[in-house]
Amino acid sequence: MSAAARPRRSRPLRTLAAVTTAAAFALIPAVPARADAIRDQQWGLEALHTEQAWRTTKGEGVTVAVLDTGVDDQHPDLAGQVLPGKDLIGFGAGRGDSSWALHGTAMAGIIAGRGNGPGRADGVLGVAPEAKILPVRVILESNDPSRGKARESRGTALADGIRWATDQGADVINLSLGDDSKSAHPEPGEDSAIQYALGKGVAVVASAGNSGDKGDRVSYPAAYPGVIAVAAVDRYGTHASFSTRRWYATVSAPGVDIVVANPDQHYYIEWGTSAASAFVSGAVALVRAAHPGLSPAQLKTLLADTARNAPEGGRDDARGYGLVDPAAAIEAGAKLCPEGAEARSAVAGYRKQYFGAGPEPEREDEDPAGWLAPAAGGLGAVLLALAVVLWRGGNSVSRAR
Repeated sequence: MSAAARPRRSRPLRTLAAVTTAAAFALIPAVPARADAIRDQQWGLEALHTEQAWRTTKGEGVTVAVLDTGVDDQHPDLAGQVLPGKDLIGFGAGRGDSSWALHGTAMAGIIAGRGNGPGRADGVLGVAPEAKILPVRVILESNDPSRGKARESRGTALADGIRWATDQGADVINLSLGDDSKSAHPEPGEDSAIQYALGKGVAVVASAGNSGDKGDRVSYPAAYPGVIAVAAVDRYGTHASFSTRRWYATVSAPGVDIVVANPDQHYYIEWGTSAASAFVSGAVALVRAAHPGLSPAQLKTLLADTARNAPEGGRDDARGYGLVDPAAAIEAGAKLCPEGAEARSAVAGYRKQYFGAGPEPEREDEDPAGWLAPAAGGLGAVLLALAVVLWRGGNSVSRAR
């Protein structure tokens, strides 16, 4: 992690998805946080040139499926944005519980939050504030007592969720989750579901993984062919040390000190490749709204070609092709997709296992097959930390408990 980001490690640490190889909860003494307004702390919006992109579109007409721990459709920042969804777990925490829909609500806010209060000047504003969120519950929070039961009985939830979201008309699928444990391996059912989505013209975005400082292990679903895999950077464009460095990284996006909404009506500052994935899903929603005829393969190529701050040589495993830039992608997309074109249903087309040289993951018989992404470890699936809680609608700040 960069020198600027390293001190943030002194803030409370909390994972938000099931963890197989690390403690689910670790607290470190907090440090004071700035007392700026919530909106002022959303540095990611400026980094992605959203104001420029919004001159063309704010995502109207696009549906982003959030496959996660559930989404609070009653949160003021998401009021009217959340469509009827699907719960593929069927048990565990419910509304009002401390372990319900934390991670999913955070991701939905990054993608399509609309803020709240007078002039919607308070709360979280998403990258595509006019897009709709389709929630699909496929994992449980790390502190949900039913997590173990879900791992054993809902192993196909992720694959089923991808297919369901596709059939419900999702334009983009956000997967801020993954398995980057030592036993991680590709699951045929998940791979097939992703290819099904791509073949139907649905763009699939996933977090690259959070094992950058713990072995850089391959993360699935990020490593499946056709997926737009997202690495994390800080506000200076520096690769975040926790962000996995692998061949499949497509682009990078903000993943450090990200303000997120929470069902408890507070706001938290967190970091991880989960947030980076959500930012890119919002960016894809903007590009898709402007150019609905683009296929998933075209969208992926477009994001890579228009990314800013490209690494030396044009690409590396730490940041992909650079920082995603939806405004530039919208402008360049006009040349690829003339008005009225209907190319969206085109299949992604890449049929090899990897985008470039990749290892053959080893299988371990003792690892529960099928849970993979839902068993999300430091996986792409988590925001690595929650730091401070910011009171809604004001500048006062209190520390997380």
